[in-house]
Amino acid sequence: MYPATMKYLPNILFLMCFLAGSGYFAWQMRRIIRNIRMGRPLNLNNRLPERLKIMALVALGQSKMVRRPLAGVMHVIIYLGFIIINIEVLEIVLDGLLGSHRLFAPYLGRLYDVLIGSFEILAAGVIVACLVFLIRRYGGQVQRLKPTGDLKGWPSRDAVIILATEIILMTLFLTMNAADGVLQTRGVDHYIRAGAFPVSAGLQPLFAGWSEAGLVFLERFCWWGHILGILAFLNYLPHSKHFHIILAFPNTFYSKLEPKGQLPLDENVLKEVRMMLDPQAQPDSASSDTMPSFGAKDVTDLTWKQLLDAYSCTECGRCTSECPANLTGKLLSPRKIMMSVRDRMEELGRLREKHGPHYTDNKKLLGDYITPEELWACTTCNACAEACPVNIDPVSVIVDLRRSLVMESSAAPAALNAMFSNVENNGAPWQFSPADRANWIYES
Repeated sequence: MYPATMKYLPNILFLMCFLAGSGYFAWQMRRIIRNIRMGRPLNLNNRLPERLKIMALVALGQSKMVRRPLAGVMHVIIYLGFIIINIEVLEIVLDGLLGSHRLFAPYLGRLYDVLIGSFEILAAGVIVACLVFLIRRYGGQVQRLKPTGDLKGWPSRDAVIILATEIILMTLFLTMNAADGVLQTRGVDHYIRAGAFPVSAGLQPLFAGWSEAGLVFLERFCWWGHILGILAFLNYLPHSKHFHIILAFPNTFYSKLEPKGQLPLDENVLKEVRMMLDPQAQPDSASSDTMPSFGAKDVTDLTWKQLLDAYSCTECGRCTSECPANLTGKLLSPRKIMMSVRDRMEELGRLREKHGPHYTDNKKLLGDYITPEELWACTTCNACAEACPVNIDPVSVIVDLRRSLVMESSAAPAALNAMFSNVENNGAPWQFSPADRANWIYES
């Protein structure tokens, strides 16, 4: 009985690791969903064919990434590596559970060779792309990626951790295949002849003098390192900007379909305007006892889609690099706006998990995380939304926060207050009586 137990011990250990990793990731996803649901409800279940098309083009097809060719091509390589190599991960998981080796090989025949060869080429491409990204980020060539400002501290370290992890995972995969290839040529039991190794074949001479036991240990070490690394990577994602690997799909599906310049309608504002225009209108009985709120002060005043946007942010900085206010030296950075929303949402989510679902602290998104100076620098040109590779809409957040400043706190800049006063008194933004509007015709 003892030898039988030892025989299946690796499978039992793998099952425990797999269940622990998958279970922890499921728990983290539940936490993320709970945080997103702190936002206000918003119905975006309309125009399904259009939404599916946008998701296919932007998230799956990477259509907005390739607008900048170098970064776009490198990103596509990493993206394809992530998507396609998951087929190889599926085989590894099944091998770990069943105690088999290259389970798919007998069923796929020559196609299996093509797949393994493709995986190796993609793995090598991922390593090269990650090295290029490290050079671009820390070589000082791309201003928006420098580890300063928005990216100072953790965001910069996060990028290095992800890129380094991807390099390590792909290196383990190629080394595993190289050791496997040598064991196959020696006819070692359990290592059936299967797969094509166009890249790792170049590593095989390094292990030609190794003993059979040493090669088996190396192959098993890399196998375990690769799959455990993937499980660890999976559970790191929710703490990283690279969570967009998963959230890019729902976020692009729920993209804003209206023209980018069309500002979101606030129902409370609409009700107040109707009351002003129709003196006979009666207030809603349901809301007569409570004062309506306008705009947003905290993340709970934003919609769930705006919070999903924050979690989907890639921190690539394309939005900020296209922002005319930022380019002229203003304090505004659309990237920082979305990062602040995410940071505040995470903080409030942790507090509510500890103290209850209705807990509030003394902080607000507006003021503690985002300053009025940042908000008033925005021209609402939507260059940031157009540049974002996953269709995030920072302008909607900025407008909602500004609505709160104007309609709740009466904290608009002096120039705007003067304009508001002119509109109220004169029916136009200018300080002229309506009776004098046509004077310029006669004066000319």
